[in-house]
Amino acid sequence: MEWLSNLIFGSGVAHSILVVAIVIAIGVILGKFKLFGISLGMTWILFVGIIVSHFGITIDNTTMAFVKDFGLILFVFSLGLQVGPGFFASFKKGGVRLNLLTLILVLLSGLVTIVIHTITGIEMPTMVGVMSGAVTNTPGLGAAQQAYYEASGIMDSTIPAGYAVAYPLGVVGVILTLLGIRALFRINIDKEKEIIESGNKPKDNACKFAVEVRNEAIVGKSIYEIDKFIGHHFVVSRLYHSNGEMEIPTSHSIVNQGDRLLVITSKDNVARVEAFIGKQIEMEQKEWEKLDTNLVSRRLVVTKSEVNGKTLGDLNIRAQFGINITRVNRAGIDLVAYPGLQLQLGDRIMVVGSEKAIAKVANLVGNSAKKLREPNLIPIFIGIFLGVILGSIPIAISGLSQPVKLGIAGGPLVIAILIARFGPKFGMVTYTTMSSNMMLREIGISMFLAAVGLGAGEGFVDAIVNGGYMWILYGVLITIIPVFIISIVARYIYKLDYFTISGVICGSQTNPIALSFMNNTFDEAQIAVAYATVYPLAMFLRVLIAQILVI
Repeated sequence: MEWLSNLIFGSGVAHSILVVAIVIAIGVILGKFKLFGISLGMTWILFVGIIVSHFGITIDNTTMAFVKDFGLILFVFSLGLQVGPGFFASFKKGGVRLNLLTLILVLLSGLVTIVIHTITGIEMPTMVGVMSGAVTNTPGLGAAQQAYYEASGIMDSTIPAGYAVAYPLGVVGVILTLLGIRALFRINIDKEKEIIESGNKPKDNACKFAVEVRNEAIVGKSIYEIDKFIGHHFVVSRLYHSNGEMEIPTSHSIVNQGDRLLVITSKDNVARVEAFIGKQIEMEQKEWEKLDTNLVSRRLVVTKSEVNGKTLGDLNIRAQFGINITRVNRAGIDLVAYPGLQLQLGDRIMVVGSEKAIAKVANLVGNSAKKLREPNLIPIFIGIFLGVILGSIPIAISGLSQPVKLGIAGGPLVIAILIARFGPKFGMVTYTTMSSNMMLREIGISMFLAAVGLGAGEGFVDAIVNGGYMWILYGVLITIIPVFIISIVARYIYKLDYFTISGVICGSQTNPIALSFMNNTFDEAQIAVAYATVYPLAMFLRVLIAQILVI
């Protein structure tokens, strides 16, 4: 059995693959277990790696560096592809305010880290590891390790050790702080939900009513012409012809005698529209729904490369085919279907209209799931190539002894965000299925955590015994202080509701476990909306600040 002993405790490629695979497998299994409804998930891989290497089972440094760095690149690049489409959109409208809070929270985390470093004298690389664990940000850990190695030429094992020690309470600390804020501010959940509901109601006085065409002067005219005649804007959402056909009208739809229109306009215009078109009739929404039996909703997938990069306005779908596009889903994120939205391969568009019209639109966009099964590897590896180049460019910042680099974490992340957002404009297909994207992410983060754990285990226990136990306290302070301050600012200055605050905090801390807990506890969609709004910027800032501090 000497061969087995050499395989487990020896060296070589087979040994390295075996150790990494075992560490990942055991870590994933342990991550399935929950305590009080909370699980550390993939982070268990890190702990298993630490335990295994503590008992002398490890891999050579060259292989470990490759596994760690390549895993990190796969993780951040696939993450960038997912958040890229919504990254710039998150700065629009109310997102500016939420992202400003995120910026302040990230800076406060860095400030608390600096203060603790100054008071205690703990090395900054160690404190950056503690900070990355306290805010549950694995890419930040990778960026810090890479930046420190490039600046000093050595790997500091206290960086992942600090991360591992601070991570568990980083997860729990956010949850406990948010629950504590609710109690401290005496927040009434029912009232908060009423605030959300009232805020979602239309702020104008628009109303919907049915009218029957009786004015012979408009017979044979298009809706566009009628709108011009009246001089007061209105929208026709349904057109029920006198011959029994239901239509989702366009501006070119023709109106005939006896047709029934479902009109949306302001209350001030109701009398004018009614007087010009005909006579208002009593038709409940349910009656219109019954008449809608010839209209169906379908989810169509964009699979034609010719459509990639074109806007909804370019395709002019509503005017050509008489259907409505209610939403566009990209990588699991719902986007507003406005004329300027650029479609990408793999987008899922929800359309409502007749079977015949939907069939034409399906032919236009492709709607062939078979094409999506073909992997688009060129953008991924070209993106990684460009990301590594970008991450290697030194950026001189006044006041810092060493130039800052985005590194193998920041460079691929930035490139992935950019090509996911702007690639289709230049004909680049950046689509990956959700399952493919998740697979890349999970493999990448698993490889990274396994390698980090295997490299940190040798001195982990000694570090904890020789004062490292205090890192737990420092991590709690880095978690709680910024969260508490931002919660007060959000509540009393910006007057945000509790659910929005919770989403901002979870997103700023890049903490999906806390998000899941808050969602399950309060069942309010606003939490996830706020989380998605700030998460892309938070991820980018966490990677950047970790590098700046460690240098």
